[in-house]
Amino acid sequence: MSEEQNEIMAAAKDAKARKERARSGDKKGNGWSIGAIGLGVGVGSAAVAAALLYAGRNRGKRDDD
Repeated sequence: MSEEQNEIMAAAKDAKARKERARSGDKKGNGWSIGAIGLGVGVGSAAVAAALLYAGRNRGKRDDD
């Protein structure tokens, strides 16, 4: 086998490193930061609000002459 790692070997090495970090209690690189989560919630909320405003913009404005 050549010196290059294939995807399976790279994934196995990554899984082993994650397991070792979990055993040692090292929290570096685990999950999303709170800032990224807050940003995602804010953007999602703005998108929902915009969709509701867009959907309801013509309600009650019928002009039946």
